Amino acid sequence: MTQSTVILALVVVTALGFDFTNGFHDTANAMATSIATGALRPKVAVALSGALNLIGAFLSVEVALTVSNAVVKIQQKDGTPKPDLVGDGGKALLLIVLAGLIGGIVWNLLTWLLGLPSSSSHALFGGLIGSTIAGLGWAGVNWVGDGTKLDGVVGKVILPAIASPVIAGVVAAVGTWLIYKVTVGVAARFTDNGFRWGQIGSASLVSLAHGTNDAQKTMGVITLALIANGDWHDTKNIPIWVKIACALAIALGTYLGGWRIIRTLGKGLVEIAPPQGLAAESASAAVILASSQLGFALSTTHVATGAILGTGVGKPGAQVRWRVAGRMVAAWLITLPAAAVVGAIMWYIGHLVGGGVAGAIVVFVILVAFAVFMYIRSRINPVDHNNVNDEWDGAPAAEQPVPAGAAN
Repeated sequence: MTQSTVILALVVVTALGFDFTNGFHDTANAMATSIATGALRPKVAVALSGALNLIGAFLSVEVALTVSNAVVKIQQKDGTPKPDLVGDGGKALLLIVLAGLIGGIVWNLLTWLLGLPSSSSHALFGGLIGSTIAGLGWAGVNWVGDGTKLDGVVGKVILPAIASPVIAGVVAAVGTWLIYKVTVGVAARFTDNGFRWGQIGSASLVSLAHGTNDAQKTMGVITLALIANGDWHDTKNIPIWVKIACALAIALGTYLGGWRIIRTLGKGLVEIAPPQGLAAESASAAVILASSQLGFALSTTHVATGAILGTGVGKPGAQVRWRVAGRMVAAWLITLPAAAVVGAIMWYIGHLVGGGVAGAIVVFVILVAFAVFMYIRSRINPVDHNNVNDEWDGAPAAEQPVPAGAAN
């Protein structure tokens, strides 16, 4: 077994680990409102979301191709790696991908612990951009493509990040206002029951959409590593085993449920009623599905949060907790650069150790140690399906007092 093969194996394991964290980090995007309104019981909600994420992962590859082709400049037009980058058997490029993944996972775990619904997508892209700049320089990042279309980091990542929450928020606000306008005078017990059933359908659609967008990002990263190692040259397709592995990883993560973030989105932003939940989920699903088909690797977290805020704006008399929203926006703004810094640091550590197998193993061990620390820290104030719907008192989920013995 060559050194490149060992590093490739570490990259695949780490990528699936990121996919797993993406699943439990983003469960809230689909199911937070349904859980908050009582449309679905918490455990049923995450099980349904996990199953639909699994199915959605097989519906498209456009976002995966964006990740493998539109972020890092390592390929020639025919899909083969650039000869000057694989003179060492691809070890240097594989270390870049590994360091970038670690940057994404570290940010995902930190924001999960704090109960902040930040973007897993931007954490991933930030990590890859940081490690690429460290390893190849600024020119190694595909910033704008060839200029003939919206492409590269700016066109496929940054612009959708700005536009998507605004669009989802406007759609959700208008939808919420229309719902309350049309149903004025109808007894709340009738409207709430009907909208709860509608929420189940719309939340399912968001889960399906999440699978078509977020699972593909890890598919793209693994394919990027295969290209770097010279094992894959097709720029139009993703290996079938990569699709299956990534679909299973994100589905499992979704099933476990990121209860801290579910609590923040479901209870911390707006006190959500069933009509608002239906409007938020429908707006989110529409934006995510459209973006997936266009190959835009947007943040489903940004979309869902924008939609939930929109429902607060659209409902007359609703209270929006803008302070909580401000914390989220602050996390959004620093996600990409923070993950980039971690990715760059991991690359430098691996490079200093030797840049080969030894460097890859060292940064992988650092990741495992950090993950174990985050898990142990989370046990101090655990949040799970038993207390996820407790009344919000303004404190982040990680600080909420919960019953002894609760699990995360």
